[in-house]
Amino acid sequence: MRIAVFSSKPYDHDTFIAANTVHGHSLHFFEAALSVETCSLAEESEAVCVFVNDKVDARLLRCMAGRGVKTVALRCAGFNNVDLPVAKELGMRVVRVPAYSPYAVAEHAVALMLTLNRKTHRAYNRVREGNFALNGLLGFDMHGKTVGIIGTGRIGAVLAKILTGLGCVVLAEDVYQNPACLALGVRYIDRASLLRESDIISLHCPLTPETRHLINKESIAMLKHGVMVINTGRGALVDTRAIIAGLKSGHIGALGLDVYEQEEGLFFEDHSNEIIQDDLLQRLLTFPNVLITSHQGYFTREALTAIAETTLNNLSQLERGEACPNTL
Repeated sequence: MRIAVFSSKPYDHDTFIAANTVHGHSLHFFEAALSVETCSLAEESEAVCVFVNDKVDARLLRCMAGRGVKTVALRCAGFNNVDLPVAKELGMRVVRVPAYSPYAVAEHAVALMLTLNRKTHRAYNRVREGNFALNGLLGFDMHGKTVGIIGTGRIGAVLAKILTGLGCVVLAEDVYQNPACLALGVRYIDRASLLRESDIISLHCPLTPETRHLINKESIAMLKHGVMVINTGRGALVDTRAIIAGLKSGHIGALGLDVYEQEEGLFFEDHSNEIIQDDLLQRLLTFPNVLITSHQGYFTREALTAIAETTLNNLSQLERGEACPNTL
């Protein structure tokens, strides 16, 4: 199968080429994001492979259908960037990678928590400048703190296991109570109670119309004063303007983001020689108690290998006319 791989980086080339040795697909890599303007690059391709910030909307789907593309392969778990009803209308198949490494994202969420708490990023810079003072670096014991996890799928369950190992009290909110979490002693409660009781809140639910801006002005008012908020899920789970107000008031004591609502066109690229025009992001970067990483939670060797292998296996199953369990 001829596959056009968009938004690809050198590390994507390496893992996909290695995984393709057992599939034999014809891979064509493009650094550009997939859009109506770049759709012509997919000419003669049976499938396009896209990432989290490629917006596969109705107009783009129709553009691709007119060029013979029959399959959209997402190399990620989320699919909120694809207009699924229009894809179905056009007879285009959409497949995804529902799980690659829940450990990668869960461990990154913990890294954000520990860094914000113990301020190791600030201590690192101080010591390099010869400043060995501890003023302003005071943290707290994770042991005994209450952490609320919103969304206990594979990633949320791994996070719960790590946190219980640290001695945290873990609360959870989800429409489905994960038996693995219950076995750890995780207590499921309603969202309002979780918001009120948690010292740390970590978001791991999918982005849907119901979860969009679940951290907003109203929900922030319910939080403990000085709460830490971590988002490694999807950027739009958080209302950025509201969370800036919460930081300014001190209601939010620390914020860790691996995703950002307006990250498209920013994340995964080098803008160090440019003036970034996003005023909200620039405002967030001024807070000493905010830590932002550029959607790297998934970025481990194991996860990249699993993404490539699953994506190519999805396409091989479709090519052979087999049922693919990862079809949306």
